[in-house]
Amino acid sequence: MSEHIHESKIKLLDAAMLVIRTKGYAATRIEDVCEAAGLTKGSFFHHFKSKEDLAIATAQHFSAMADAGFAQAPYQSIADPLDRLLGYVDFRQAMVKGPFPDFTCLLGTMVQETYETHPAIRDACEAHISSHAHAVTADVAAAKAAYAPDAPFSADSLGLFTQAVVQGAFILAKARQNPDVAIECLSHLHTYLELLFSSQPVKDESYDKAENQKLPVV
Repeated sequence: MSEHIHESKIKLLDAAMLVIRTKGYAATRIEDVCEAAGLTKGSFFHHFKSKEDLAIATAQHFSAMADAGFAQAPYQSIADPLDRLLGYVDFRQAMVKGPFPDFTCLLGTMVQETYETHPAIRDACEAHISSHAHAVTADVAAAKAAYAPDAPFSADSLGLFTQAVVQGAFILAKARQNPDVAIECLSHLHTYLELLFSSQPVKDESYDKAENQKLPVV
């Protein structure tokens, strides 16, 4: 019985991810989610108290899936931290394909709608966005230590900036109904990071790539 309940909850969360990314939070009805999941409203209310409760749980579900995907991404095996950071941007760029709901961010979609009216959803989205930014910041910090230890920028601010570009790229792609603009924005981010670190003093050649290889926690 517990396995069946768990399966139905996952179906509702998966359906919510699709519907909210397609229609937005405000336009999404509980009935829409149930229909997409192939389940009844009775099943919905067995797992969730409200649409807001569903949205918060869906933010967690989306983030867990995204974290798993990024943790297993090819760029994670790159030893050099700067190359790994650039590989992250390339991976992000490669993800921009197919319908908008398939590659845009659920968290960014929801927080734009709910930042004032649903603070609990806003806080959940912010926490997960910041968690992902923190994972990127780990590579930024390692690249800064190796290539630009005296640079005035902070790893935290640059890590957060990468997410501002990603989220902004998604917004522009939606506004123009063209994913190419997102790809171009991410290409500019790649170039910016290359130029930012290349403008700093060359790293110490004694840098040991093997010792500095790591997988950031996401």
